Amino acid sequence: MPSDADDAHLLRALALARKGWGDTHPNPMVGALIVEDGRVVAEGFHAKAGAPHAEVMALQALGRRPLAGATLYVTLEPCSTHGRTPPCVQAILDAGLRRVVVGTVDPNPLHAGKGIELLRAAGVDVTLAFGPIEMACRELNFLFNHWMVQRRTLVAMKVARDATGRTVPIPGKRFITGELARADMMQWRRLFPVIAVGAGTALADNPQLTARLPEGTFAPTRLILDRSARTAGQGHLQIFSDSYRSQTVVALDVRLTSPEQRGWFKAQGLQTLEISSGDFLKQVFQHATDSGWLGVFVEPGPVLGAALIAARLIDRAWIYTAPSGKADPSSQSWLNKVSIVDGASVLNLGEDTLISGSWK
Repeated sequence: MPSDADDAHLLRALALARKGWGDTHPNPMVGALIVEDGRVVAEGFHAKAGAPHAEVMALQALGRRPLAGATLYVTLEPCSTHGRTPPCVQAILDAGLRRVVVGTVDPNPLHAGKGIELLRAAGVDVTLAFGPIEMACRELNFLFNHWMVQRRTLVAMKVARDATGRTVPIPGKRFITGELARADMMQWRRLFPVIAVGAGTALADNPQLTARLPEGTFAPTRLILDRSARTAGQGHLQIFSDSYRSQTVVALDVRLTSPEQRGWFKAQGLQTLEISSGDFLKQVFQHATDSGWLGVFVEPGPVLGAALIAARLIDRAWIYTAPSGKADPSSQSWLNKVSIVDGASVLNLGEDTLISGSWK
């Protein structure tokens, strides 16, 4: 059973893991540290796919063999197979570590429980976290976990609304929610490898679809769901003209668009996803899975939001609610269906409230 000190060290390892926020796809975020005689002597985290894993980074930071009695803390079960990097289990054994505290088991079927078994078979004392610490270690990598278990892209929906359900700012206001809520949303944009909007939102809001954070601006893949090429010829849109336009993908229905319309997007240096058969939305997200996109963060208007709900394509929701506003009956019908999530968490962000969780 982990001690209070073990939990405290795992919390620090979690903070290290979050340094890889948004940069490790398709790998999980992982943090690790080495403790000798109750003192942290080395730390590491996984920075990006193909880079050394957290355990190896901590060992490299130590620069010597751990002392007898040292403990390695790691937020995710050490890998046991050779992928783009050697297995961490072997690095732990080679370093002579005799105790490892693990935050949560790896959901990857190639690794799940096997790393722990190999360490224990070699005589290493492996302690597993449980309760809130284990849940935090597991939840950190919900995108990776969903991919490993469901074998498909996680589709998330973000909605900003006022207390009446309105999703459009009232005249004279630029935003519905306050600064804290918008800053929180930017963090989620930073995490997801893909942000998506419909053509209506692209035309009405002219969004940047970037994560604008104090440490800089980050642009994921930007997916525009434009079945009938409504945005063709709209070269003024930021997503079609900024320095990140090569990362913009426009999903089009070949049956509803002309070669000239589709050619316009390509001439702008944009990517196109041309759907020629089947259900448009389902085919778009099948492409997301085929492309290895772990998650798509959709910021829909009422039309796209209602379509996603009707097609049962949503896995998670982030619903930001401001405390006041003017009633907008046209938005009520679909937002009433958005407000229920399974295992929802509630977070106060200034005057606004965020409800988030898995789709029920």
